[in-house]
Amino acid sequence: QVQLVESGGGLVQAGGSLKLSCAASGRTFSRYTMGWFRKALGKEREFVAASRWSGANTYYADSVKGRFTISRDNAKNTVYLQMNSLKPEDTAVYYCAADQVGVWPARASEYDYWGQGTQVTVSS
Repeated sequence: QVQLVESGGGLVQAGGSLKLSCAASGRTFSRYTMGWFRKALGKEREFVAASRWSGANTYYADSVKGRFTISRDNAKNTVYLQMNSLKPEDTAVYYCAADQVGVWPARASEYDYWGQGTQVTVSS
């Protein structure tokens, strides 16, 4: 069992930055592919970014590529999402998720564990 707790969300002006953190419980954190997803009001949940266990392989949605960076510290059981050049359309609840298998890191259905989410609001 893995428990995930996100933090770092908030209100920021367009063009600003935020860094989200996701702290995981469990001794096998380093084996999981970790992902970030988001859900905006009235929209479907969408993939944002993912990192395989070593952090060497990362994946991004086209909408955030070049602006967001996912990283992880396996010693601290934590995954991060650095978000720069934020836009109002980035406003959403951001969720951290853990996937034991990691075959399809962009597919929400592949993930086994989810956090409660943290709200990110970008004002124009």
